[in-house]
Amino acid sequence: MSVHSLKAARPSDAADPVREAKVHLAAAHRLAVRDELDEGIDNHFTVTVPGFEDRYLILPFGLHWSEARASDMIIFNERGDTLDGEGVVELSARCIHAPIHRITGARVVLHTHQTWALALNLLRNNRLLPVSQTAAFFQGHIAYDDTYAGTADFVEEGERLARVIGDKQVLFMKNHGVLVVGATVAQAYRRLYKLERACRTQVLAMSTGRELEVLSDAIVAQVQAPPPDDRHSRAERERLYFEAMMRVLDRELPGYAE
Repeated sequence: MSVHSLKAARPSDAADPVREAKVHLAAAHRLAVRDELDEGIDNHFTVTVPGFEDRYLILPFGLHWSEARASDMIIFNERGDTLDGEGVVELSARCIHAPIHRITGARVVLHTHQTWALALNLLRNNRLLPVSQTAAFFQGHIAYDDTYAGTADFVEEGERLARVIGDKQVLFMKNHGVLVVGATVAQAYRRLYKLERACRTQVLAMSTGRELEVLSDAIVAQVQAPPPDDRHSRAERERLYFEAMMRVLDRELPGYAE
C-alpha cells in the first residue's frame, strides 16, 4: 500500500479540518490503547477546534478509549459547557487542558499516566537523560513540575501548569504523569509514543545498577539538527508515522473514523 493511499482514501477529511481533527483525535485514543498508554476512561487528549481559539475537542467522559469514534467527539469551552455533541468534559480535563491551550497556544494537548514515564516520575531525580538517540531528541524540550499538588479541580491549577511548561514540548508531572503538546495530533502523539520508549529504555538501564553512558552536548546537537533532506523532515516523519499507524488501526481496531 502506498504511504499516500490513506490520505487519498479520505478526501473529505482534508477538505473539512474539523472532521479531520475529530478523526485524528479518535485515532490517537485507540493508538494509546494499542500502545498501552491509556487508563481506560481516564486521562485526556484535546485539540483546539480548527477556526477557533477558545473551543476544544475531547472524547466525552465515560467512553473507553478503545471505542473512540470521530462522531463521539464533543466541543467544550473553558467554563465546561458542551457546545456541540453529546456528553460532558471531565473536570480535571477542563481545568488542565483549557488553560494550557489558552496560555501556551498549543493546538494539541495530550495527558497520560503512561507506565514507563510515570515510573521515572516516581523517582526523586526524575530527569530524562540523553542516554539514547530517542531521548536525545527531548533534551532541552522538557519542563519539570517537581511538586504534586493533588487532583486538578480548579482552572488555576491548569494555569500554573501552563506557566511551568512554557514553550517546552513535554511536561513531567512528579508523582502524576506526563503531558505533551504539539501543533498537530500526529506531532503530539508521536512525541508521546517516543517519550514512553525513551523512559522505558532509561528505567530498564537504571535497573541494572550500572552507570549510564550520557551523550555529549555535541552529539545531542547533531541528533537534533534538521536533516539535510527535506523528504526526511520532522514534519514529514510525523505525518507518515501517523498515517501508517492509522492504517494499522484500520486492520486491528477499525471504526475510529465513523
